[in-house]
Amino acid sequence: MASNLRIVFMGTPEFAVASLDILVLNGYSIVGVVTAPDKPAGRGLELSVSDVKKYALEKGLNILQPVKLKEDQFLNELRSLRADLQVVVAFRMLPEVVWNMPHLGTINLHGSLLPHYRGAAPINRAVMNGESQTGVSTFFLQQEVDTGKIIFQRTTLIGENESAGDVHDRMMVLGAELVLETVRAIESGNYPQIDQTSRIPAGEPIKTAPKIFKEDCRISWNTSEVQVHNFIRGLSPYPGAHTELLSPQGKRFPIKIFRASRSGDPGGGTPGKVYTDGKTFLQISTSGGSIRAEEVQLAGKRKMNTTEFLRGFPLSQGWTVAES
Repeated sequence: MASNLRIVFMGTPEFAVASLDILVLNGYSIVGVVTAPDKPAGRGLELSVSDVKKYALEKGLNILQPVKLKEDQFLNELRSLRADLQVVVAFRMLPEVVWNMPHLGTINLHGSLLPHYRGAAPINRAVMNGESQTGVSTFFLQQEVDTGKIIFQRTTLIGENESAGDVHDRMMVLGAELVLETVRAIESGNYPQIDQTSRIPAGEPIKTAPKIFKEDCRISWNTSEVQVHNFIRGLSPYPGAHTELLSPQGKRFPIKIFRASRSGDPGGGTPGKVYTDGKTFLQISTSGGSIRAEEVQLAGKRKMNTTEFLRGFPLSQGWTVAES
């Protein structure tokens, strides 16, 4: 059954597509889709479009791609859509003139159990920190980032060997279902608004999820086996945890590790020492225990499992990994 609610949807990556799709499939009127401008990508610098734009084109939806969110032309276009509600999933920070425009407000889907893991990388940071559970939250946008009143939350477990990519894919579906539930509740006029401060026990620090930069992705082998394992899976598949293999002659080979397992102590090795048979396994010592790499990518090459990698790379005993 079609709804009279007029919705503007804002999002960019694949994570947002599931939420847009569930609203379309449930008969909601998407009067506008706001997404990132096309940008050059690849060696040919051909224009690349966002996943949300691809979906919107397939469905014949009205697309807006502002460079600046405070531009008069964009703001006038947005006003002309006369949205009752705006739904934001994995988009950029909005100025107040945008999020305060619809009379029912602007809601956001965030990939954590707020107030914890506010910020740009909530899924990665939760896995990197070894959390056993996380979730999704819907909330009303307000001035401070990710601090608005919570509407609904849903929880999901994190397996001890799951990657951020595994959790992302599950939360993408869970989040879409929560967006639909939230929009229906707002449409009915019956929904909670929970102040985030009520979810913070006295004296408990709030865990944050700042954006991840390349320099944040270097593996420190002087940490524990558990920490290194969580670090690798928390950065997989993107942007990828990296290190450098160091030959006995001192030559460095940058490498990313996307999948690994905890292997225990290989025999009193110092952190960063490499153990291998040159054919089937690649194991690296940490400050306590070791990590066995299972999927790797040498700089300039494709991802491959360890057996494939060792078939083409002359790794042997006497190698280490570089700490800096």
